[in-house]
Amino acid sequence: MILSDKKLKQMIREKELVIEPLGENSIQAASIDCRLGNHFLAVEDKDRDILTLDQEILYRDIHGEESIIPAHSFLLATTLEYIKLPNHVTAFVEGRSSIGRMGLFIQNAGWVDPGFEGKITLELYNANSLPIKLQSGRRICQLVFCELDQPAEFPYRGKYQKQDQAIGSRIYKDVEIQGSV
Repeated sequence: MILSDKKLKQMIREKELVIEPLGENSIQAASIDCRLGNHFLAVEDKDRDILTLDQEILYRDIHGEESIIPAHSFLLATTLEYIKLPNHVTAFVEGRSSIGRMGLFIQNAGWVDPGFEGKITLELYNANSLPIKLQSGRRICQLVFCELDQPAEFPYRGKYQKQDQAIGSRIYKDVEIQGSV
């Protein structure tokens, strides 16, 4: 079940759901808008001709109130908001329609697990033929919250828990089952 504005306000008031700082007019009918933070990461592509799943990826840190994402380029960013989900709620990260209509695709693998706490790292892709100037504090995405039928048995405690800025891929830390498909 997708949570309504009324339910979201109640959960925030009762501190069951944490979103800080909560922007004025951020709560929509069935979502909460999040704003762009001031930390960005760009893949360091010097001295590298390929990215692999088993090696750490190096990133260039970019701090500032503005960042320009070149045409057909990828950039990691963070939300201004720090969130904390209870163990019975999950969230979907969706780009805002007005942003998508500019050719800026926003993702974070689309999913925030129950029990997650931290700022959300956003994966941005500029599909436009022109650069796009990003400005911290602007509404960039929305969170749509869903209630689970019961609390998660194993809420999120993964490698991105309590992140407070954009965090690059940590897939190289994954432990895979050998011989599986």
